[in-house]
Amino acid sequence: PGPGSGNPNWDRREPLSLVNLRKRHSGSGDEDLASRIDNYKAKATRHIFLIRHSQYHTDAPREKDRTLTPLGREQAELTGLRLASLGLKFNKIVHSSMTRAVETTDIISKHLPGVSTVSTDLLREGAPIEPDPPVSHWKPEAVQYYEDGARIEAAFRNYIHRADVKQQEDSYEIFICHANVIRYIVCRALQFPPEGWLRLSLNNGSITHLVVRPDGCVALRALGDTGFMPPDKISRS
Repeated sequence: PGPGSGNPNWDRREPLSLVNLRKRHSGSGDEDLASRIDNYKAKATRHIFLIRHSQYHTDAPREKDRTLTPLGREQAELTGLRLASLGLKFNKIVHSSMTRAVETTDIISKHLPGVSTVSTDLLREGAPIEPDPPVSHWKPEAVQYYEDGARIEAAFRNYIHRADVKQQEDSYEIFICHANVIRYIVCRALQFPPEGWLRLSLNNGSITHLVVRPDGCVALRALGDTGFMPPDKISRS
């Protein structure tokens, strides 16, 4: 179910849920309750840009050696140019600590001077949840779902939610990470069954744009957009 028919308190920030009703003064009436609920209402919209890292050397045995390919570096330049061309005042860049995401961030951030970057292990690639339907070509160990799934769900809860009540202006945030993480986040944010994450496909360097409005409604403005890249620069792996 989508917003409206789904859970309005999906991010645990629905104003009524934040009001401690046990502290309601007897005889104060609905006016006092309405006033306190208003104190918990978000005022700003969050624009969340989820960027998949560029193409990288997948055959390197060690993660630190899985650097971007020459094409991958070109893709990151194109993505950086596209983000800069939007003319938005980006607030921050949060990126996965994996090599391919770090290198993608380094290139993109050159096109967005003054925007701070923060590294996190939460956004590292992994196996979020067993996909439905299952696929034969990708079968991680069950323990990988158990370990990665909790971390990726933690990333969703930590980063995807309506604006803080203190936030006065709309924000524009960039998260540079991985296909599995982005696909899972999109399903969770839209309140779609998260087991469907593997049905979505994302190109390298693609831009996914989520909007979280003050009332908690979520909209997907773009999914895996690479229309700004020449056809010969587009890759999926």
